[in-house]
Amino acid sequence: MIEELKEYLRIDGSEDDVILTLLLDAAKEYLSNAGVLESESKLYKLAVLLYVTLHYENRDPSQKMDKLNFALQSIILQLKEWGEEE
Repeated sequence: MIEELKEYLRIDGSEDDVILTLLLDAAKEYLSNAGVLESESKLYKLAVLLYVTLHYENRDPSQKMDKLNFALQSIILQLKEWGEEE
């Protein structure tokens, strides 16, 4: 998944691999804590990508991140509803 992240973020090289791995693990933990089970669904992968993007590109805590955060929350709600139906 790290290569998908790098492609999504348009990152060449490996100098940020440590931070990307940390953010990838944090994204999965965040989703799990939100009640979303890890899956192979494209929506789950998008949620991970959005979480990583949100935190990778906005490392300054004073910046507003409302639009991406809203998109992530919307996906989480869909994934939770989908998971409950199974």
